[in-house]
Order: sequence, then C-alpha cells, then structure tokens
Amino acid sequence: MKGEAILVIEDEALLGEELVRHFTREGWEAARAVDVAQARAVLKAGALQPLVVLSDLSLPDGSGLDLLEERREAGDGSAWVFLTGYGTVPESVRALQLGAIDFLQKPVPLDRLDLVVESAARSARAERRLREASKGHHDRYTPDAFLGTSSAAQEVRSLVGRIAGVPFTSVLIEGETGTGKGLVARILHYSGDRREGPLVEVNCAALPSELMESELFGHEAGAFTGARTRHRGFFEQASGGSLFLDEVSEMPPPLQAKLLKAVEDRRIRRVGGEKEIDVDVQVIAASNAALDDAVARGDFRADLYHRMAVLKIELPALRERKADIRELTWAAVAEFNARAGHAVTSIPDSVWERLEAYRWPGNVRELRNVLERSVLLATSSVLSDRWLGLPRSSERPLPTEPDAVVLRLDGSTSFDEIEAHVLARALELSEGNVSAAARLLGMTRQTLRYRIEKFGLTGDDAEDGAV
Repeated sequence: MKGEAILVIEDEALLGEELVRHFTREGWEAARAVDVAQARAVLKAGALQPLVVLSDLSLPDGSGLDLLEERREAGDGSAWVFLTGYGTVPESVRALQLGAIDFLQKPVPLDRLDLVVESAARSARAERRLREASKGHHDRYTPDAFLGTSSAAQEVRSLVGRIAGVPFTSVLIEGETGTGKGLVARILHYSGDRREGPLVEVNCAALPSELMESELFGHEAGAFTGARTRHRGFFEQASGGSLFLDEVSEMPPPLQAKLLKAVEDRRIRRVGGEKEIDVDVQVIAASNAALDDAVARGDFRADLYHRMAVLKIELPALRERKADIRELTWAAVAEFNARAGHAVTSIPDSVWERLEAYRWPGNVRELRNVLERSVLLATSSVLSDRWLGLPRSSERPLPTEPDAVVLRLDGSTSFDEIEAHVLARALELSEGNVSAAARLLGMTRQTLRYRIEKFGLTGDDAEDGAV
C-alpha cells in the first residue's frame, strides 16, 4: 500500500482520528476531513488522490452521497465506502447505484473494515488500470493514426474523423486485406463518444458457423448440449460501446437476418432465451470483399448491406498510395526499434527503390512484416536489403499454360470445365487455403466450399484470422 492514500470523512473527532491512526499503521497515506466542504476542497486540490474514500453518510453541512455524486460526475475513480449510524434502505440503494463499494452500519469491527477497504482498493486499482489503458488508446487511436500524405490517405482521414464525431448506429469499412480496417475501427471507437465503453472485436471468418449465433447473441443454460451456464454474447459484452465485426461477409445468411434485427432494433434474444434484451451497441463491420458484389451473387442480404452501408469507408490499397510508403516505413522502423532496442536510422536508396517498386499485395500489413524482420535482424544503424525478401522485379510474369483456359472453336468447352479450371488454379496459387482462394476469386468461403465439393476439388480450410 506504500504511496496509496485513503481519505476519511468523519465529523466525530475520536472516531475520525482513530481511523486515521489505524490506516496509517496499516501502511496507508491517511488524511481526514470533517465535513463536505473540507472534503471537497481536499479532493479538488489534487494534492491527495485517494484510492479509497471512507465517508460518514450524514455530515454537518450535507450528505456524503451528494459529494460522491459530484465526484462521479467529475470522473473520480476512487472507491467509496460509507459508514452510518442510522442509514435507511433508500440511502443504501442510492449509494450502491452511485458506485459505492459498501454501506456499513456503525460501529464496525476494524478487522471487518480492513477487509472491506482492501476489497475497495482492489476495485479502484483495477479501475485505474482500465482508465490508464483507455487513455492510452484515446491518445493512440485518433484519425492522425491513419498515416499518409497522399490525397487518398487524407480523404480517408477526413472521412473517419467526421464519422467518429457523429452518433452512428453502424458503419461499413471495405478494403483489401492489410489496408488497415482494424485500425480504422479502433479510431472510430476511441475517437467517438463511446470511447469509455468497451470495444469488442470479432473475426467472423474465425468463428465456426454452428457456434456463431451463440457467440454473438449469447445463450441460456441448457440451450444446447454443453451449455451448462448462461453466456453473455458479444453484443451484450459490447453494450455501451462498439462491436467490430471483421469479415462480416463470412456470416451465414440465417444469422444475417438476426444481425439486421439487432442493428435496427437494438434488441437481441439469447439462444434458448424467452425474452429480448436491450443492447446499446454501435456496429462497425468490415469486409475485404466488395459486399455489393456479394449482394448481386445472392451471398449477402441486400437489406443488411444497405443498413450497414449508410456510412461507408473504402480503404485504398497501398499500391494506390505509394507516396505514403516512406512515412509508413519510418513510423514502423521507429516502432520496431523501440521494441527490439535497436537504432536503425538510415535507409539506403537501393532499399527505397525496392520498397517503392513492389506492388504490396498484402498492403500495409505486408510492409510492416517486412520491416519488422529487417529491423529485428539488423546489425547496424543501416536497414539492409538482405532481409527484405522482396522480388528483384515488381513485374509479374506473363501467364503461362497453367493460367490459360482453352476454348474449343466447336463449342465443346463447357462452362463447368472453365469454372473447375479457374477454381483449381486459384486453390493452387493459394496453396490449398480455401479462405485465401475465396479472397482471390472475390467470393465467400461458403460459396467456394460448395463449388469445391461440386467439382470434387480439395482445399485446406485453415484460417489466418487477418484483419
């Protein structure tokens, strides 16, 4: 407890002085105020920042409950415990509603008081850690975190800043893998008016379809085999904040209807539940495939798309904003220097040429991965091109026989033959990864699985879970 403070607000001189002496012996920095005015002055001055406030309920110039309400409105993170000789039920209820840890009847044995105060201290420490972490996120995830001086980057930054400043219900972010959809989602949350609430991030592509409903909306005990207890789903966990649904295009059609209802009505029903539950959530959805194309193919509900796309952010590929490569590179090098304790401060022209000539199919994520490896393996202050791992030429080779489809002039080449050839080639280029092949072809994983089974092809259903 060294360095941790407790403020005792007690007008009874003997009790107040005894409590200060007791907590001082226990290792606290203890101070006392005799009424609301003195306590208010101590707290506002800031010289003492108590982890715990131990207050009498009825003070000569007012109520300790009114002071607690003032402090809560001011953002006070102290844990409050009340002592009273004649408290009422309404007062105890109000105290707990205002966030007080406990409401104790005088006289209180010191051993019991110590247990209550220590419990209050643990709660306050946890609250302070959350506040500090949240403040760090607020400082880090501002629109300026989307780096770049290109017109494309400036346009994204401006739009994200405008959307973060309005009370939106849902927003859609589209862009290739690695363009920064997760970053933009965090900026929207931590720069908006829900910054103090939770941000729950969900990768829909990584959730088994049979568990997705339970994970999103929760379930009641006994709803299905193995459901031994009630489970709060992601919507409930995100209430008061934001729910980030990455790869929303991978959501099965039956769940899309339930997602639409949840977004529009702000109400959900747990699996096996009998009543609907109110949730206060703003939904941020992301997709690396164009959802309007998925709507045209019948893979995504049009009504859900139109509801989500009221506010839409399209992120450019890195090859479309190559003017930003130098700024992104220096920012990443500085970050990885700090992590590894290295001091890479120079990047030769030959390295810049290779970085700017490459097409970056993995976008900013791929650039960061390349730079992380190069910084970690650096042996001097110069970033060597030895560890870049990039091809010497940015030009892709011309298609050879495996990429060609032969159309017979007699009309005997069927559409199924063409489709099967394209699917097989996509799986080959993706080394059998179904998700990667689906992204390459611009279709959902479910659609590709169906076609793989139709033509008797094989593919590995492993997921990479990338944003």
